[in-house]
Amino acid sequence: MTDDPAVDEADNRAREQQRSLVLALKGAQLSVEELWMRYFGMGGEAGFLEVDAYVHGVGRTPALDRDILAHAVNERLDELTWAKRAGYSRSLRSREPRDPPLAALVRLLEGAELAPPDRLPAIAETAGQAMGVHIRIYLVDYDQRYLCLLPTGSPTREEDAVPAGAFEIDNTLPGRAFQQVQTLPSQTSDRYRLWVPLLDGVERLGVLDVQVNDIDDLYDPGLRAQCQWLSHLIGHLVTAMGQYGDALERTRLRARRTVNAELIWSLLPPLTAGVDSFVVTGVIEPRHSVSGDAFDYALSETTADLIVLDAVGHDLRSGLIAAAALAAYRSARHAGHGLYEQARTIDETISGQFGHSLFATAVLAELDLATGRLRYINAGHPEPLIMRGGKIVKPLHAGHSLPLGLGIGELHIGEEFLQPEDWLLLYTDGVPEARDDNGEFFGETRLIDFLRREAAAGHPPPETARRLIKAVLDHQHQPMEDDATVLLARWTHPRQLMPDA
Repeated sequence: MTDDPAVDEADNRAREQQRSLVLALKGAQLSVEELWMRYFGMGGEAGFLEVDAYVHGVGRTPALDRDILAHAVNERLDELTWAKRAGYSRSLRSREPRDPPLAALVRLLEGAELAPPDRLPAIAETAGQAMGVHIRIYLVDYDQRYLCLLPTGSPTREEDAVPAGAFEIDNTLPGRAFQQVQTLPSQTSDRYRLWVPLLDGVERLGVLDVQVNDIDDLYDPGLRAQCQWLSHLIGHLVTAMGQYGDALERTRLRARRTVNAELIWSLLPPLTAGVDSFVVTGVIEPRHSVSGDAFDYALSETTADLIVLDAVGHDLRSGLIAAAALAAYRSARHAGHGLYEQARTIDETISGQFGHSLFATAVLAELDLATGRLRYINAGHPEPLIMRGGKIVKPLHAGHSLPLGLGIGELHIGEEFLQPEDWLLLYTDGVPEARDDNGEFFGETRLIDFLRREAAAGHPPPETARRLIKAVLDHQHQPMEDDATVLLARWTHPRQLMPDA
């Protein structure tokens, strides 16, 4: 014993570490010489005699060398799956998470490694068990009418049928959780559950059915926050795993896509995305047989770039024109070029590949996220609309040029300044030109009236876009004669993109 408690504590810790090493060494079935060889291979500098003396309790050994010896023994124990471990000179972080929420997230991450998309429901359920809940995944179908249960194993699909076990978005509690992006409780005689929006960023992918054991859990703010963490991670996995398998697509598809539609959908970005002060969402119809409509965007800290285009025709060639146009647009954008060069590249690509008689109408836009300055080109397309305070302020009349592919000639760029909370609507002519059974167009007046009503309802942009395209389809009462695409954006104050969950 000394007069310094810190020294005494260090000596006691060293002796305890030596005793744990001796015990672990027996379980590791290593001789002292074999231990020294492993220690030396890890960078230890002490000689064999020094290590032998330490193992037998003679002499003092620096903490670093003690830790290297402990690690050498523990690596051997890992090979043997031995329960005992040699102690270290300091407390180490646990290899296995002890906190239930962290354990759930780790199980998701580890379970997804090398897993096919079919396994995602089982991975989610395993993660839920770590938190003491049961989880089922419901994905929104591409028609955005139903929330479809993601089954364990490879799903089957019946075309045009209501999926088994699905919930309608417009008439059910899970659908309301999806629409409002809010966690909602549900209580029946024998079951308590939380319906949690399933998100990838701000893109709505469906809902989680989180079954809990006690009614008090329904109103536990901590549990709700933990479920939202799971939702975001599962949402990321849905997006990522959907890239290398068909199980998730089969759940979301209610009808077979045409070759044209597969081409277009393979090119589209996520339907919804957002940054601090901006959110954008797109919808396209007919979803299973779209021909030549497409959209794209790119978001950064400072700028939002947008394009909506409509390629001439209704066959595979129109899809090829749209694909070439998007590729040209991205090529120019990735090179750092602005609106003029983007439009010129698309124009030259279409005319160079398809001749001078084929074209695509388009709106290309660039928004400065710091100032609200909007610059745009309208190449033969319906004029974009700005909505402010629930009213359409104005169509954007400037920046007109010929459709892309016909030669852009002298190009003028339009300019407008948005105000915070302004909405920007880009759309193709299939929206106002949708006809009912009497041949009456949906029209711009009905479009503006719809937007005014939706602004008063306070829905987030993804839900507004979904409702708009549904209104167009309800007006048509029959398959669309032309593609109809909506790209809806809102420039807002930071952290106010979506309602609080």
